[in-house]
Amino acid sequence: VFQSHEEDDRKVRRREKNRVAAQRSRKKQTQKADKLHEEYEFLEQENTSLKREIGKLTDEMKHLSEVLKDHEKICPLLHCTMNFLTVPRPDALTGCLPR
Repeated sequence: VFQSHEEDDRKVRRREKNRVAAQRSRKKQTQKADKLHEEYEFLEQENTSLKREIGKLTDEMKHLSEVLKDHEKICPLLHCTMNFLTVPRPDALTGCLPR
């Protein structure tokens, strides 16, 4: 079967067009994978940072809970039964306020 020169040219052009489209598609996939990898790296760093912050806040909460527990032992507002019945005196509050 004899093909005309014109048909051969069309096949060559079609193959070239297909090759260029395939290259473009592969490049686009690579760029998408690179972008996802960058996003993954950023999120990993953010996650590590947030875990560190959670640790610090947990330690601070434990410390403040201990301070509160120690304070409750000496707080005049908690020891006087009258304080539950009346409005606390301003001078009673000054013993509990930080100096």
